[in-house]
Amino acid sequence: MIDATEPPPAAGLSALDRRSLLRGGAMGAGLLAMPLSAQTSARGFTHGVASGEPGPTQALLWTRYASDQDTRIGWQVMEADASRRIVAEGNVTASPENDGCCKPIATGLEPDRWYYYRFIAPDGSVSDEGRTRTLPAGPTDRFRMAVFSCSNIGFGWFNAYAAAAQADDVDCVLHLGDYFYEYGPDTYPSANEAQPGRILLPASEIVSLADYRLRYATYRSDPDLRRLHQLYPMISGWDDHESTNDSWEGGAQNHQPETEGAWDVRKAVAMRAYREWMPVSDEPWATYEIGDLATLFRLETRLTARAEQFSLSDLLQGKSDAEQAIAALTAFRQGDYLDNSREMLGAQQQDWLADGLRRSRASGKTWQVLVQQVLMGQLFTAPRLAENLPGDIPAFVRQRILAGAMASRAEVPLSMDAWTGYPAARAQVYEAALAANANLVSLAGDTHNSWAFELAHEGVPVGIEFGGPSVTSPGLEAYATHLAPGDLERETVRYNRELAWMDASRRGYMAVELTPERATSEYRFLASVRNRGSGIVAAQRVSSKAGSHQLDII
Repeated sequence: MIDATEPPPAAGLSALDRRSLLRGGAMGAGLLAMPLSAQTSARGFTHGVASGEPGPTQALLWTRYASDQDTRIGWQVMEADASRRIVAEGNVTASPENDGCCKPIATGLEPDRWYYYRFIAPDGSVSDEGRTRTLPAGPTDRFRMAVFSCSNIGFGWFNAYAAAAQADDVDCVLHLGDYFYEYGPDTYPSANEAQPGRILLPASEIVSLADYRLRYATYRSDPDLRRLHQLYPMISGWDDHESTNDSWEGGAQNHQPETEGAWDVRKAVAMRAYREWMPVSDEPWATYEIGDLATLFRLETRLTARAEQFSLSDLLQGKSDAEQAIAALTAFRQGDYLDNSREMLGAQQQDWLADGLRRSRASGKTWQVLVQQVLMGQLFTAPRLAENLPGDIPAFVRQRILAGAMASRAEVPLSMDAWTGYPAARAQVYEAALAANANLVSLAGDTHNSWAFELAHEGVPVGIEFGGPSVTSPGLEAYATHLAPGDLERETVRYNRELAWMDASRRGYMAVELTPERATSEYRFLASVRNRGSGIVAAQRVSSKAGSHQLDII
C-alpha cells in the first residue's frame, strides 16, 4: 500500500483542535436527522467550508452564508499549529445573487504547508474550521492525491469520501466529474435500486438554475462529502452529469429542447451553479505546478468544444444480419470515424495543452498529468463475451453486449463518448505529448470501474492511464450479471492490447502517488456502499517507472 503517513508535524491536530476542525463530523449526525427542507432553508453558514485551486502561495476558500441580503463576511487563514497565528485575512461578500456562495483567494502563503481557515459573519458566528494545503515549490520528493468520480447519492453512502478523510495520507483530492447526477427519483437509480434514507431534492430532473443549486445543496449536506471538503483542497472538473447525460457543446442525450428549453440556457445555468457551489475558479481549464516533480493539467472535455457523440445503435439500426452490421461499422471506421474536425478540447485548449507539455518537460518536471474525465485507452468488447448469452438476460444488456462484440469485429471501440470516439482529437494530444517527450499520465473517471492502460499512438508508447472506480455508481457487475467479475476481467484484458489490468465490480477511489522515480495508483476498494461506514477492504497497486510508459501490476 502507499505509505499512510500523517501530515507534517506543523499540521498535527491536538485533541481540542481536532474536535474543532472536524466539527463537521458532529454536525453531520445532526444533518442526517434534520429534514433536508430545513437544511436548505437555513440561514447563516449552511454547508461547511471547502478549498481548492491550490498553488504554492495561494488557495481558494469557499463557504456559503445564506441571507436575504448581501452580507460582508470575514475570512482568516491561520498557521496549522497551536499558535493559530493569522497569516492572511480579508473580506468577501456573500450575496443571494450567487446563492450565498463566496470564494475568496488567500495569497501570500508559504509553499508545501498545511493551514487552517475559517469565515466570520457580522454577528460573530463562525463557520466550520477547514484545513488546506499549498502546493510545493522547488525540489519535491513525493506528491499524493485521492482521486474520485461518479458519486450518485441514490445508490448508496459516500464511504469512499469517508475512507479518504480517515486515511489522512494525501496532499489534495481530485474529483474527475459526475460529482452529482441530474436525474429525478426512480430513474437512475430505479425505485428498487435506490438506497433507503438517501433523499434527493428537487424530486425531479434538474433543469433550472434553482434546480441545480438545490441539487448541490442536497449533495453538500452529506456529512462525508462535507468532511472531505473540510480537510483537503480539491481540484475538480465537471463531466456530463453536472449538466446532463452525454452532454456535448451543442446538446445532450438527456436534454429535450421541446420540453426543457434551449440547451444553451440549461448549459449556462449548470456551469454557473457549478462555479458557485464548488471551490473552483471560473477558468475552464488550468495548470497546477507540483514543484519540480509534475504539472497537472485540468482539462475541459464536455461543454466548450466537444462534437456530438457517434451512436453505435444508430449505425446498426435496420441492419437485418451480422454481415450487414459489420459492413456498416467497417464503412464507419474507414470514413466518418476519422473526421479530423471532431473536437474534444478545441483549438485554443489544445494549443494551451501542447505548450504546457513542452514547458513542463523543458523545465525538468518528471510527470505531465491529465486531470480529466473519460478514458483515453483503447477498449473493445471481447467477442467471446457475447457467446452463449443466457435466455433470461435483460434485453437492453443483450443488445449492448452484441453491439459491442460486433463493433469489435469491425475494429470499432466500445465507447463513442470516451476519447476513443474522437480518434483525431486524441491523436493531437498524443502527438503533442510525444513532441514534448512527456511522461504522460492520464487520470480518468466516468466508467464506474477501474482500469490501467499502457497508451500508444500508431504503435509508439505515449504514456499510461489510471481509470478510477466510482464512489457509488454501479459498474459492469450490475449489467453483465451472467458473468463472474473475474471471468469478465480476464477476457477483457486478454482481448485489449493496451489494457494491463482492470476491476469490474468494486467501488472506491484511487490514491495516486508521484515520485521522481515512479507514478503509482493504489486502487482502494470498499466493502459496500449500502451500509454507511463500510471501509476499505482491498487494494491493488499499479505502478510505472518514469520514462518507461509501461505498467507494473504489484
